[in-house]
Amino acid sequence: MIVITGATGNVGRPLVQALAAAGEQVTAVSRGVSSADVPEGVRHRQVNLADSASLRPVFDGADALFLHDTGGGVHLLSPQDILDIAKAGGVGRVVLLSSQGVATRPQSASHGGVGRSFEDAVRQSGMDWTILRPGGFDSNAYAWVESVRARRTVAAPFGDIGLPTVDPADIAEVAAVALRDDGHARQVYELTGPALSTPRQQAEAISDALGEPIRFIEQTRDEARTQMLLFMPATVVETTLDILGMPNPAEQRISPDVEQVLGRPPRTFADWAARNIGAFR
Repeated sequence: MIVITGATGNVGRPLVQALAAAGEQVTAVSRGVSSADVPEGVRHRQVNLADSASLRPVFDGADALFLHDTGGGVHLLSPQDILDIAKAGGVGRVVLLSSQGVATRPQSASHGGVGRSFEDAVRQSGMDWTILRPGGFDSNAYAWVESVRARRTVAAPFGDIGLPTVDPADIAEVAAVALRDDGHARQVYELTGPALSTPRQQAEAISDALGEPIRFIEQTRDEARTQMLLFMPATVVETTLDILGMPNPAEQRISPDVEQVLGRPPRTFADWAARNIGAFR
């Protein structure tokens, strides 16, 4: 049995689907998961990660865990507490979805600090562990859904600065391999796409998939900050803007790890846009 936390997220959902398709027994865990969120036959459990009593039964019969870095919410159990409960339930393998920022922005509390606490707990858990460090997700483009639907526009800062964003489906496939197969213990995989992709290029890819023109509007940093502060803490906003506008070489590095694990190149942003274009119609 493999337990998947964050089972309704951009990585958790395709991971549950991939494992179920491979014939694995899966328990999908999320605060609001329902039968509509999982394939037929997959066990699902609504769990509050602040409540150890509700978490313990999830691990009955489990031997592996996909743990999502929860972002350090103060009302959640500590990563060590979660891992202790999992280990007591019989789990011997854990795959952690961490963040590239642990390595590239270690001094940033919002990007490196929280992830480091999860990584340290996993390394010290006594389990076989694998750590996944993706950079930006292709699915961050969902932030443009409303403006594309209503006005056929995309607004973003730093329109011509590229990052090797990664398809969440590729992250899920790497996680599935690490959860099922031997040979990945004590490995840290940096997960990126196959090429640098700028906001302007991403807007063009969505336009091509939609079959309609989309106008790109380049925001100033201040304009982007004002918009991002509506849904992100100020410290996270500033670090995110630094990454988008002044990425360091490590953040623009194209990693070979997806291809090494999966035996194929990572998907492009255009691939992601074509598969998910329904959201933008």
